[in-house]
Amino acid sequence: MIRRRKFCTGLAALSGLIATSCGWRLGDVRASSVVNSALDELHLYTWTQYTDSKLLKTFSAQTGIKVLADVYDANEVMLAKLQASGGGTYSLIYPSDYMVKKMVNKELLKKIDHQKLFGLDNLFPRFQNPEYDQDNTYSVPMSWGTTGFIYNSEKLETPPQNWDYLWQNQKQLSKRITLLNDAREVIGGVLKMLGYSYNSQSEQQIKEAYEKLQALKYDIAAFSTDAWRNQILSGDLVLAMCYSSDAFGITRDNPKLKYITPKSGSSLWTDTIAIPITTSNIDGAYEWINFMLKPEVAARMSQRLGIATPNQAGFELLPEKIQNNPTLFPPESILENCERLSPVGESEELYERYWTQLTSG
Repeated sequence: MIRRRKFCTGLAALSGLIATSCGWRLGDVRASSVVNSALDELHLYTWTQYTDSKLLKTFSAQTGIKVLADVYDANEVMLAKLQASGGGTYSLIYPSDYMVKKMVNKELLKKIDHQKLFGLDNLFPRFQNPEYDQDNTYSVPMSWGTTGFIYNSEKLETPPQNWDYLWQNQKQLSKRITLLNDAREVIGGVLKMLGYSYNSQSEQQIKEAYEKLQALKYDIAAFSTDAWRNQILSGDLVLAMCYSSDAFGITRDNPKLKYITPKSGSSLWTDTIAIPITTSNIDGAYEWINFMLKPEVAARMSQRLGIATPNQAGFELLPEKIQNNPTLFPPESILENCERLSPVGESEELYERYWTQLTSG
């Protein structure tokens, strides 16, 4: 499963690229392989758009440590590179929740020494002992979000509230909707609508979700994780499945576009900071994590990047308009129905088989 989170359009790993749609600039980003680092250098392997020049300069001014960042756009890309290079010389990486589990099983992550951290108690309670990494043993949460629908409120008289909206309005939506190109997310969303778990391992339940999607198949314009942005802005689409972080900036700049998390529940995801077993600068790694745990840094990241912060102290520094934005911070009644994607073992083959049948032809 490739879980891709691109917080802006135009992502790239080119040095000094300006990500204009977010207003952030990547600082000292290198696409080349990492060289041996000294103790005064910190090597990050991170999602595109998680760092900018001002943030890096502030950290360097406070610590005297120069930060070098390589970027990726998929967890599997990061994992493959670390395995191929024997871990390389990265000081820190940013795996998503399900990838933390996978990397712990592969013995690729160091245990976090909580005595070297300052600010873990700043986190919301739900992030202090997450199910994917109890007691934050191997990771520290950095951002979180949901999967849902962005829609054009001017073209849809009745706003969507749940997945069943797609079937109830199938003719009206025909060829004007897109779903993510992600088997676990799409099938998982329908499983939740049917009253099952996002992580069901029952072939009968997975098949039922597939058959429901099959009835909708020829009215879906595309299965796409990225292409919906320009299409919904131009009016070619009226609804698209997407990640909340992707929707935030677009809905903020285009009031006619709205985002909802399905009432039956959706996926709840977290991106984290972790220390690879082969870290090149362990002391610098803790300096960076402590820096990112500062409330003012967490608040700035949330406001500028349009991501939900797991840092409660940082959340309290945000303007009320952002605190009350349901795209970033859905009500508890919605979150109670959400689930994290978890490994499903041999059932992964079932998802892929039915997904291939759904998306082919």
